Amino acid sequence: MDLQGEDLISIADLSEPAIHHILREAKALVPAARGEESLDLLKGRILATLFFEASTRTRLSFESAMQRLGGGVLGFGLVEGSSVTKGETLADTVKMVEAYADAIVLRHPQEGAARLAAEFSTKPVINAGDGAGQHPTQTLLDLFTIWDEKGTLEGNQVVLLGDLKYGRTVHSLAYALALLGSDLTMVAPPTLRMPKEILERVEEFGGKPEETESLSEAIQAADVLYVTRIQKERFPDAQEYQRVAGSYRIDLRVLRDAKKDLIILHPLPRVTEIAPEVDRTPHALYFRQAFNGVPIRMALLNLILGGVA
Repeated sequence: MDLQGEDLISIADLSEPAIHHILREAKALVPAARGEESLDLLKGRILATLFFEASTRTRLSFESAMQRLGGGVLGFGLVEGSSVTKGETLADTVKMVEAYADAIVLRHPQEGAARLAAEFSTKPVINAGDGAGQHPTQTLLDLFTIWDEKGTLEGNQVVLLGDLKYGRTVHSLAYALALLGSDLTMVAPPTLRMPKEILERVEEFGGKPEETESLSEAIQAADVLYVTRIQKERFPDAQEYQRVAGSYRIDLRVLRDAKKDLIILHPLPRVTEIAPEVDRTPHALYFRQAFNGVPIRMALLNLILGGVA
């Protein structure tokens, strides 16, 4: 599966065989991601991480992935330390950075920014989240976590819960799960339902998503519960946020009706939507999910930058 030199802007850029290939490559790289093996597959290569928006897991796991492969990293995590504060455009920033690196990872608050950057860059651009748009590498690590735990992506009943309107992780994930044969139930307050255009795209991929406001009904049949934070920073109206904040909370009481092998995922950070007591249950996989960002991003970087496993 040849991804060498390719951009990754949306999960829709990847075919079903390509996704499965990345998952298998990531599985083989888990020991190196844990530091149990030393690799130099990308020795001499440099990754630029341009984060115009706050990030912990995505930025650090990309940096860890590149270094675990023997490569180097440069970039910024705060625009205050860059020429962006002087008025430099995204296009000019990308043109300059590509002179210093072999690939660019970009997070930006504006939807469409990664695709714009790819138009100006001659080096591969990887979207690390663009506003309420796409987050394809998060989707890949989510898929990896489900596949690694359940043994398959086909036939799982997956419940997507919370902020489905602004949550870019569930937008990308819904596409991929539909493509790969999972059944989707979407649970959200009326004002945070999955956008119509996302639902239409999911249906194009063969999905038949169900929508409900009732978590208690949806959780009974769930194999996977994907919880999202209601993102205050995405709301244009503070009053709208206040009306929906705290709409759902996963605690031991909610889990009484769940399957014994239900797994709970969350892209993190969480606020109050998952009670800390849930962390001690076998359902909680969100911290393992966060680690899985390293082998997935190792696999992706190795394939895009032409490393040989």
